[in-house]
Amino acid sequence: MAITVDIDPAFDSFDQEIIKNSLHTVFHAEGAVAENVSLIFGGDALLNELKKEYFDQDHFTDVIAFRLNNYEEKIVEGEIYISIPRARGNAEEFNEPFTKEVCRLVIHGGLHLLNYDDRTEAEKENMTKKEDEFLQQCNWQDLIIE
Repeated sequence: MAITVDIDPAFDSFDQEIIKNSLHTVFHAEGAVAENVSLIFGGDALLNELKKEYFDQDHFTDVIAFRLNNYEEKIVEGEIYISIPRARGNAEEFNEPFTKEVCRLVIHGGLHLLNYDDRTEAEKENMTKKEDEFLQQCNWQDLIIE
């Protein structure tokens, strides 16, 4: 499974294996394989620029995922961008550990790469249910942020 993790040096580093394993859990359960998936952790400016360029929206967001090959293929190629400041803000807002929120966003991005959507309330409920199930299988508690 080819998953790479890149973290903007302006932010603290963390255990990349736990992050990769969280995404692997999602893909394995859904019958998919990561051929070339990049996880990119950055700041609000990065995700805001992507949101403007690709979605014609000008606002902060916590995660953006781009599938680079056809959704019908079992082998996944894609990119997941996660905003560290938004992850921190979400964790505070929902009174959750930051490490849990980071793993939730990784899982959420992985589900988007597998063609799950969250535009309607029903879709959001389905994704949240899946996120919760996958979080129980991941070792987010062991994620150390340096």
